[in-house]
Amino acid sequence: MSLTVELEGVGMTFSATRAVHDVSFKVEAGEFFSILGPSGCGKTTILRMVAGFIDPTEGRVLIGGQDMRGLGPNRRPTAMIFQSLALFPLMPVWENVAFGLEARGMARAERRRRALDLLRLVALEEYGDRMPGDLSGGQRQRVAIARALAVEPAVMLLDEPLSALDLKLRQHMRAELRALQKRTGVTFIYITHDQSEALAMSDRVAVMSKGVLQQVASPRTLYDDPATAFVARFVGETNAISGRITALRDGVAQLDTALGPLWGRAGAGTAPGVPGTIYIRPEALTPGAGANLLPAEIERMDFEGAYGLVHGRFADGSAMVALVPGARLDAGPAGPVPFGFDTGRAMVLADD
Repeated sequence: MSLTVELEGVGMTFSATRAVHDVSFKVEAGEFFSILGPSGCGKTTILRMVAGFIDPTEGRVLIGGQDMRGLGPNRRPTAMIFQSLALFPLMPVWENVAFGLEARGMARAERRRRALDLLRLVALEEYGDRMPGDLSGGQRQRVAIARALAVEPAVMLLDEPLSALDLKLRQHMRAELRALQKRTGVTFIYITHDQSEALAMSDRVAVMSKGVLQQVASPRTLYDDPATAFVARFVGETNAISGRITALRDGVAQLDTALGPLWGRAGAGTAPGVPGTIYIRPEALTPGAGANLLPAEIERMDFEGAYGLVHGRFADGSAMVALVPGARLDAGPAGPVPFGFDTGRAMVLADD
């Protein structure tokens, strides 16, 4: 079973500190939903409010349509996985998984059967009698997931569970997590500061900054159509050139910059006379081609196989990065090199 989770005008204040400001969104039943943002943005506070460790000072948290105010963690249909995993080092793996079932009064033989079923689900059926210290980081991660699933939660809450793993293992585990969520159908709410994790795993992502909800959308929409300047800069790598919006027509904004007039799709808040910035993804920049041409000084080229990254500076001093086929990388010509982009592949947003 899985349930919806809904935040209605949720706010949280600690003493004089406003940690979360008027946040509203709905997580659909069976959805993999991530909350993405830098440290201190309020994402873990939101997760703790959903889990029941704290109640919001404003607004409501509803799970399955029921107001959760006053209900502690043990009375909510949720399970939470922390960064530390918190496995019991002196218990074998199967007892770690079955710990919550013992608290519910389940007989030992039945607890073991259920624990081994869950270990089979996370591909650790042969590890039930080992100790947590004998497992790799990724295996311990899967034990923590099996333990959380043992109590049959309708909503799984994950607080940066992969942050302690190395890059290769993180990439492997996020694929496993996504597959496991699809198999179980449980609603997942996943907290991360790593945009690649959020984009790779999620059905939808909520982006937070300084306690404020910036945008809720699919990963593709966040990347292609950011709603705010913060989202444009935080989600994915981008080239940003500032100026003043001078004209709008047919969904296209003209931005006057130190490099001359540039054109891009008109985003949120654009209006003539407003300070704005044009955002161009690295893959949208092409050497010597495009409706908008910008001279740039190349500083270095990073060859990465099929593709490479060209780093440099535009003539106004702003940083430039372009993604180009690896075959086009060489020592690089001396002097300025024009990089261009098509109007439809850049977005103009009013400055925050």
